[in-house]
Amino acid sequence: MKNIPVQKNKEYIVNIIDNGFEGEGIAKIEDYPIFIPGAIKGEKIKILIVKVQASYAFGKIMDIIEKSEHRIEPDCATYKRCGGCNLRHVDYEETLNIKQNAVQSLVNKTLKNKIQVKPTIGMENPLHYRNKAQYPIGMNKEGEPVIGVFANRTHEVIPMEKCLIQNPISEEIAKTVLEFIKENKISIYNEKTIKGLFRHIVIKVGIKTNEIMCILVINGRKIPKENELIEILTKKYPNIKTIVKNINTKNTNVILGNENINIYGNGYIEDKLGEYTFKISPLSFYQVNPVQAEALYNYAIEAAEITKNDVVFDLYCGIGTISLFMSKFAKKVYGIEIVEEAVKMAKENAQNNNVSNTEFFAGDVEIVLDDLINNKGLKADVVMFDPPRKGLDKKSIDNILNIRPKKIVYISCNPATLIRDLADFENEYDIKTIIPVDMFPFTS
Repeated sequence: MKNIPVQKNKEYIVNIIDNGFEGEGIAKIEDYPIFIPGAIKGEKIKILIVKVQASYAFGKIMDIIEKSEHRIEPDCATYKRCGGCNLRHVDYEETLNIKQNAVQSLVNKTLKNKIQVKPTIGMENPLHYRNKAQYPIGMNKEGEPVIGVFANRTHEVIPMEKCLIQNPISEEIAKTVLEFIKENKISIYNEKTIKGLFRHIVIKVGIKTNEIMCILVINGRKIPKENELIEILTKKYPNIKTIVKNINTKNTNVILGNENINIYGNGYIEDKLGEYTFKISPLSFYQVNPVQAEALYNYAIEAAEITKNDVVFDLYCGIGTISLFMSKFAKKVYGIEIVEEAVKMAKENAQNNNVSNTEFFAGDVEIVLDDLINNKGLKADVVMFDPPRKGLDKKSIDNILNIRPKKIVYISCNPATLIRDLADFENEYDIKTIIPVDMFPFTS
């Protein structure tokens, strides 16, 4: 093993030569990489080494000797401890460059075609963009209930200050629920003892419709003085269209359980995306930043150049958002999604928007796609996918390569698996464009 040129708990002065995938600064001492959260390319920094591994180390900023022109003063009180936005110390334009470069370096490492990644599509106003907030409820050191965010890498709840990426109404509603919990001395879930009632407050907001869903996640079935709570919330916030009790009695860090009980309204809200109206339920996935989702979908559809003769497969279609966007241009769209509730919503969304050329299937993409192609003999002219972070499975890739659609559009939430999968398509297909869209401004 070659010598490690740094020691733990020692200080060094380094030049930051790049920013990594999580937005962290990268320095090298004798070719040995050191990752430094909060450092920006071009800076000269005095660091303390906090962790040493065989092939890299982690450092902590002690002093910034030469500052980057892109460094700004974070505008958030809990920025240091929260970790939700890890790029608030960088000006917005530069965060877009960091993201573009992160994708570019993956391309350069993995693909035969070293295609130039396009500049990141940013937001005009990158604040308060999230339409879904999930607040854990915990106890502070004084034993009082608090809501907020989990501290970076821990399960300690940091009380909420004004959050710059959440919708402000989410915070107000959550605080109102917290007051009610305190006044009525309702118990808080404790991860260690697995006792206590209230676990999370989840708020979903329709950005265009202003409709609000309030989900109360509880370890049990009954909320004391439930009707009183409903009355307080609906009087104070007339835009609340539905309140749902979500039952989660499992010892898990998954936020929502599988059972929902509507205690006010009918269990869903609606929002508009483009010219379509979508029903959103507690468990179905809907893009967290609808402004950018619309930009993303419009770009994807433009790139797909769908014509009236085209059959389209939309894999991992969720509640049918992009399927409906494409239906207008296509002959037929087939959507596949594993979450049954989402497929039910997709069918309803198609009906409510008077779209008749879509068909949705519930099931694992790998299995359903295989069946549509190899048993039902379906072929597609255009294939669109938006898989989860783990990307595509080998079988689906092989099936798509077998039917040879003329165009593939791959929407990805994880550049690493995107580039891995593109390497599989690269022998048969030309990669025309790669364009990042900033869905979560000021975060990596």
